[in-house]
Amino acid sequence: MDLQPVHGIPALRADEYLIVGDLHIGIESHLRSKGFHLTSRTDEMFDAIIRAADDSASGLIVLGDVKDSVPGSTKQEYKEIPVFFERLLERFDRVDVVRGNHDTNIEEFLPGHVRIRPASGMRIEDIGFAHGHTWPSKEVMASETLVLAHDHPAVMFRDGVGRQVNEPCWVRGRFKDGGSERYDILPKNFIIVPAFNRMLGGSPVNITGEPLLGPIMGGDLLDLENATVHLLDGLDLGKLSGLMIAGSGRPGWGRRIRVKSTE
Repeated sequence: MDLQPVHGIPALRADEYLIVGDLHIGIESHLRSKGFHLTSRTDEMFDAIIRAADDSASGLIVLGDVKDSVPGSTKQEYKEIPVFFERLLERFDRVDVVRGNHDTNIEEFLPGHVRIRPASGMRIEDIGFAHGHTWPSKEVMASETLVLAHDHPAVMFRDGVGRQVNEPCWVRGRFKDGGSERYDILPKNFIIVPAFNRMLGGSPVNITGEPLLGPIMGGDLLDLENATVHLLDGLDLGKLSGLMIAGSGRPGWGRRIRVKSTE
């Protein structure tokens, strides 16, 4: 399968499939509880998926974290998630959801025609798909390329006076040689997709001393130093090792700081 990021949209194309991750529908309710009064942007995410799909994508794969609240659920999630996926089923022939760490009781929200895949992931031909918060299955890890979400990758830019800005990014690279005690076969390549919900902002992958999340991304299986980083507009920033910057030294600062309290 040919894997290509969609220009300007945090979505991946794999032949007839469109892949997105980290929708976090309902995040506005969480932010409202913190004093931020924002209108729902779920319809905007739906429109972005339709634009990314163009006229050729017939299948949609959501790499986990459909909902935002964990534990529990909000009125916004109960109201918006079923309608969101009913509309997607009108556009796509098949919709698969790989369970993420925020997707407790996701069956209550999704229409029956949506295929719910386990947290251990799914595989189509030579591509494996997982959310990334837990170990993928051996079948998924035997694929040629593993596609992961969960980390909301972004790259931090800092100017000479200390001002900082984060930009969502793609991280693409290879697995290290040498094998694994857990798996007989490892993928050759990996891709970490940026969060589809732009309200999440993103977590910098280029802060020294701050590991990525999850057993695969936060372990020692990936050759992250030689991984390449691309912005959503396709700009190639080069190897991750050449983009690393020190943390600010403020208490609690680092790539774990997000606009939500759970991961």
